Amino acid sequence: MVEVAVGGVLALPEAYGLGPIEVTAITGGPVEMAAPLTGPGSGVAGCSGGGGTSSDGGGGVTMKCGVGPAATINDAMSLKVAEIRKTTAVLRVEPAG
Repeated sequence: MVEVAVGGVLALPEAYGLGPIEVTAITGGPVEMAAPLTGPGSGVAGCSGGGGTSSDGGGGVTMKCGVGPAATINDAMSLKVAEIRKTTAVLRVEPAG
């Protein structure tokens, strides 16, 4: 697990298909994150609180994930928001499966 604040960046292994995830907002609701794509396409499933993804013109992805079950990203990694504090969030990133 890693604790990150807004503007914090979490480097990922290349196999996950995403570049570093940047935390763009922590507002007491979901944690908002963005990452560039490093592989062909993207898919995010399972963010709680109605989280989702959208493709931006630069080939990236945005996510809004609340505390809850882990999201599966690119069928390769699991991302879980374990805790949201006032100015930080605790994330767990591991291989999917």
